[in-house]
Amino acid sequence: MSVRADRLVSMSHPVDSDVSVVRTYIENHRAAFLDDLVEWLRIPSVSAQPEHTTDVRRSADWLAAKLKETGFPTAEVWETPGAPAVFAEWPSEDPDAPTVLVYGHHDVQPAARGDGWDTEPFEPVIRGNRLHARGAAEDKGQVFFHTLGVRAHLAATGRTAPAVHLKMLIEGEEESGSPHFRALVEEHTERLATDAVVVSDTGMWAEDTPTVCTGMRGLAECEIQLYGPDQDIHSGSFGGAIPNPATAAARLVAALHDEHARVAIPGFYDGIVELTDRERALFAELPFDEEQWLRTAKSTATYGEAGHTTLERVWARPTAEVNGIGGGYQGPGSKTIIPSSAMVKLSFRLVAGQDPDHMEKAVRSWTAERIPVGIRHEITFSGSTRPCLTPLDHPALRSVVRAMGRAFQQPVRYTREGGSGPAADLQEVLDAPVLFLGISVPSDGWHAPNEKVELDLLLKGVETSAYLWGELAESPREAH
Repeated sequence: MSVRADRLVSMSHPVDSDVSVVRTYIENHRAAFLDDLVEWLRIPSVSAQPEHTTDVRRSADWLAAKLKETGFPTAEVWETPGAPAVFAEWPSEDPDAPTVLVYGHHDVQPAARGDGWDTEPFEPVIRGNRLHARGAAEDKGQVFFHTLGVRAHLAATGRTAPAVHLKMLIEGEEESGSPHFRALVEEHTERLATDAVVVSDTGMWAEDTPTVCTGMRGLAECEIQLYGPDQDIHSGSFGGAIPNPATAAARLVAALHDEHARVAIPGFYDGIVELTDRERALFAELPFDEEQWLRTAKSTATYGEAGHTTLERVWARPTAEVNGIGGGYQGPGSKTIIPSSAMVKLSFRLVAGQDPDHMEKAVRSWTAERIPVGIRHEITFSGSTRPCLTPLDHPALRSVVRAMGRAFQQPVRYTREGGSGPAADLQEVLDAPVLFLGISVPSDGWHAPNEKVELDLLLKGVETSAYLWGELAESPREAH
């Protein structure tokens, strides 16, 4: 199904007559909602650890059963060569309603008390207004708020089915790199067909600054192995007379950027979607504290491509980073050798308009031109992730902003995400815009000990979800 943006045209919502109904419903069902979430969080669905394979399956089975209990007529566990995903579908009573697919994941990062947790990571604890557990914020809490959100939507509208054709795809391998996700989406393209994808695996700027993410960077990674003499040899007998692979590795790294910190690989910036003046202005409106950001980054100075702010560099500009470099003797003291080999590990964050396949060709060509005679090299690229971007004026994005604005009762600002994820696969395979709806904040500690979610924000996520389906459903009527 191709995207029909005109079906998701923006409109200003009249009077929020259903706000009190939604909030009352959420408050009345808050305790049961949290009890269910706690039960799910107790399942240690760590996809990266083989000993938790059965737990990941238990998590998928638990979610499928809970979605049926929520009201989804269809809730299935979909098999992959790795961990299972969950698919659910709840058709609208209006055959002309737009279709919306919610994406998230039910697997979690490894966690153990010895990592620095104050409590057992899979024994959820509520302290004040915070729920601590692995997966509380990423991503079970943000997946699960849609279950109460859709019920609040029905209560406020008097419907027996959502205002949109609502689908969910919750994968079980995101924390392991989503190795089978794209193939899963391609296999089920017809059943996953949608007008828009809502990704609830992201966050907001801060508790008092609600934001909507408009894009994620892509990722390409490679390892370059350099080989010189057949074995380590004496630097006195042979040094200065044969090529040194460690020197070649250092020169390669040194040539990666120019004096303005721009990536010097020919063709690297081909086709990128440049920031608009409006986007730059919106980024500048955010209450960014660079000193605090540096403390979080454990650094003492910012650095990057000239002509761009720190936020622009991490959200909207492509990068080339050296993740590792090595070769030769690494032990104490000295060992006067010319090493037989060296290596460099590189990663490239990509922005909209950049293609991982083009990037691979450019890097291979650039590397080959810089390797001296007498050095043999091999480049290995791992799986890549494509960037995704939703334009600020896209009508579906405006629907998300309106829904969040109604829940938070304040203006909603815009961010992007510097990291990468499988959202781009959904955008590309399903030919649908990707929208990000998340309520997690930086202090939630994704992947860290004592991960938590702010309960007030979690319920704001529920409320936003309750409004969103009506916002999207009303749009096409405005268009016609």
